[in-house]
Amino acid sequence: MNSTTVTAAPTLSVVICAYTLDRWGDILAAVASVRGQDRPAGEVVLVVDHCLALYERASRELPGVRVVPSSGRRGLSGARNTGVAVALGDVVAFLDDDATAEPGWAERLLARYDDPAVVGVGGRVRPRWSTQRPVWFPPEFDWVVGCSYRGLPERPSRVRNFIGANMSFRRTELLAAGGFLESLGRVGTGPAGCEETELCLRLAARRPDAVLWYEPAAQVRHRVPEARTRWSYFRTRCYGEGLSKALVARYSGSGPALASERAYLRSTIPRALGRSLRRAGRPGGLRTAGALAAGVGATVAGYLVGRIRPPVSTGLSRQARAAARPWVEAGS
Repeated sequence: MNSTTVTAAPTLSVVICAYTLDRWGDILAAVASVRGQDRPAGEVVLVVDHCLALYERASRELPGVRVVPSSGRRGLSGARNTGVAVALGDVVAFLDDDATAEPGWAERLLARYDDPAVVGVGGRVRPRWSTQRPVWFPPEFDWVVGCSYRGLPERPSRVRNFIGANMSFRRTELLAAGGFLESLGRVGTGPAGCEETELCLRLAARRPDAVLWYEPAAQVRHRVPEARTRWSYFRTRCYGEGLSKALVARYSGSGPALASERAYLRSTIPRALGRSLRRAGRPGGLRTAGALAAGVGATVAGYLVGRIRPPVSTGLSRQARAAARPWVEAGS
């Protein structure tokens, strides 16, 4: 007699990390976008990063949402680790507190987990400008505002790493890898980042057959406030990216850590410069070329400074490790 094995669809926990009451309206919109999915998440977890007023208000006014205080170091990585430790789903998806999921987002992320080799799935992040997009702002640098940039694949593809506003992972893989490094990542409005890159590199190093899959159809909209459309933020964020990339290179080796960046500099940036120079007589043409050059220069400067800085401590908080340990030991 033939038998057919039916694999149950993975369950989903969506983790939203927040740190300030100033984004209350954004938080409500993020939660509503998850609840409005055709394939609803099993749970929505709001991790509050060391802000008592936000924790109290969210606990009162968000029924049906698991509101938990971060048990990690202050910052996005510590908050994400807390979310992973308390989540109940097979897959943990991360959505920024100032982003909203488009229809079909959850279903398109989960569909790729039919393949057991897939340990993570990420999607496209589109900017939602609070004001008009600056005429000089190159699409190749949309990563500055936490969004997908020109140069990423347009079709479903294997990738090295995801953008943090729209990514998901098998929870068992996150726990086995040790979670996000709390010495990396954004703290408040600071310009640091790259904790997602380091985690993805660690996941791939741990399992050579691991697949990280980019699904452009799984989309979110990321709000870009006016403050992030200014030259000063652009330069500061590029410099911070360079510093963060230097830390990732220290942890993972410069080969894996900079492979995508080398291709970006060899291919994406030269094409972008060519386009902007051909548009020199149009609004923003030369200014875009200047932004491309300044962005690359600031990023490289940050990287060089980061390479000579002394190392800092890394890892999960003790609280997050303690919460995660039973799941790791059980292999769940």
